Amino acid sequence: MTSEGGQVQPTDAALVGRARDGEGAAFRSLVDRHAPRLFAMAASFVGSHADAEDIVQETLAGAFRGLPTFEGRSSVKTWLTGILIRQTAMHRRRSRRRETTVVPLETGAALPSPTRAVDARIDVMAAIQSLSPAHRDVIVLREIEGLSYDEMAETLGVPRGTVESRLFRARRRLQERLTGYLDD
Repeated sequence: MTSEGGQVQPTDAALVGRARDGEGAAFRSLVDRHAPRLFAMAASFVGSHADAEDIVQETLAGAFRGLPTFEGRSSVKTWLTGILIRQTAMHRRRSRRRETTVVPLETGAALPSPTRAVDARIDVMAAIQSLSPAHRDVIVLREIEGLSYDEMAETLGVPRGTVESRLFRARRRLQERLTGYLDD
């Protein structure tokens, strides 16, 4: 991997090895490399920036504690995503929040063009938040993070067929909730 200055950047695996050997700068490099993506994913899962920050903090702390046992069978990205998924699940159990209710869209209402895109994004995010945690996880991992079905199965610790069926159901529920946008 090469940086903008032409310097060769160490791979994630090399950074993990160096971090295991006690090099704090190596772990900080991993954090700098992966934290923005982890934060975006956590915010998509929970809908709150403050909660997302807490989840990412716990994820990185868990990764640090788990360095000695990381065997490299999966990529560092997949490993960190798996930790994030588990931390998100623990956060959900602790908070016991009620799921957001999505107000049905008025199909006949035309929004002014500049605000329509913003309103649509808000409605889509609210619809994603209204899904069950299992369905929300697969939508975010596939549609926002772009993970393959196999990567999702490994990250979530479920068979590929389970990922496929959850994704099918999640997409169908989103389609039901966003009918007003799909009729345009």
